Amino acid sequence: MSNLSKISNTISEKSVSMLTVEEESAGQRIDNFLTKTIKGVPKSHLYRILRSGEVRVNSKRVDATYRLQTGDLLRIPPIRASVPESTNFSSQPVANRFDNAIIYEDEAMLVIDKPAGFAVHGGSGISRGVIEQLRLERPHAKFLELVHRLDRETSGVLMLAKKRAALLGLHEAMRANHMDKRYLMLVHGNWTEKKKHVVLNLQKHVAANGERRVTVEEDGQDSETIFHLRKNIGEFTLLEAQLITGRTHQLRVQLAHLGFPIAGDDKYGDFALNKALHKQGLKRMFLHSAQTGIRHPISGEKLKLNAPLPKDLEKFIMSLEKSHD
Repeated sequence: MSNLSKISNTISEKSVSMLTVEEESAGQRIDNFLTKTIKGVPKSHLYRILRSGEVRVNSKRVDATYRLQTGDLLRIPPIRASVPESTNFSSQPVANRFDNAIIYEDEAMLVIDKPAGFAVHGGSGISRGVIEQLRLERPHAKFLELVHRLDRETSGVLMLAKKRAALLGLHEAMRANHMDKRYLMLVHGNWTEKKKHVVLNLQKHVAANGERRVTVEEDGQDSETIFHLRKNIGEFTLLEAQLITGRTHQLRVQLAHLGFPIAGDDKYGDFALNKALHKQGLKRMFLHSAQTGIRHPISGEKLKLNAPLPKDLEKFIMSLEKSHD
């Protein structure tokens, strides 16, 4: 019986469950582990039973930040799911939304071409993001975690790990700059430099309404990008960006600061221009994760993961080129 099945039985039988942590779950925070494996229970309740000591690890109390280790013995108290069985996602047939978007998959990794409009994870009014959807589609997967994030309106290469060793290996490659990530974006303005190396310090802020924003500040974190000119189209420019660092909203903020806002960017862009572009057929931000070059975290094999420019962006480029013939 799987760990998830044991926990599910605990919920239905209203009895204490003792659970041994397997290798795939080692390194996870206990709050994240409980959230992922116990369905239909509010996070507030999970945090409460952690604070009260009802959840024990090796007979000891732990807080929500405790990271599980292989062989840890968990005591899970009786928990009543708050979601009726008839509406619990785990009991409903789940449509496979991303089967046609898979770029690469093996026993360690899953890479998809994320469509625009999908958040990578739930929160802020979004009940289900890419990671939650994929976990529902793959209920028997012992481990499935995002390697990195893409903004909701950004399309393209999104990597997920199916083993903790793969997740740790890919994170190490990112920290060591051993990953070549390329983006395509359309900006407003006549960019003339064939290659431009940009380094700016970025600072994250949270507004009173909870909105997350990033600005260029002297005391911010360094951000680094190499931009390559692809083509000029009238008053617009198609650029390719090679990420050296991966800060929040890095490309969007750097380009807006330089006076070349990304077309359709509703946070850092030109709002009047965006409104006009929407009428011309651009319904979202023109930012696409086109290619990622990495070594496989387990085998060391060189991989080039490609996501072609989506049809809606291709069509918009063609309409711009036609209007400037």
